[in-house]
Amino acid sequence: MTDQQPNNPLHGVTLEMILNHLVDRYGWEELGRRIRIRCFISNPSIKSSLTFLRKTPWARKKAEDLYLRSSP
Repeated sequence: MTDQQPNNPLHGVTLEMILNHLVDRYGWEELGRRIRIRCFISNPSIKSSLTFLRKTPWARKKAEDLYLRSSP
């Protein structure tokens, strides 16, 4: 079976893909306004944000939820 999670809208989408999408769509400044976490506000980078989001489930959930709301 190729698609083992048919009801998971994030299946096959990596955290890096989510973050890149959000930065491309909103930019760091707006992303920091929408999700108030330091890694998006103070000297943001993809690398530091990925590190934080991977270690912090509540922040990752906020990023995933915004991604789902902003994706076609």
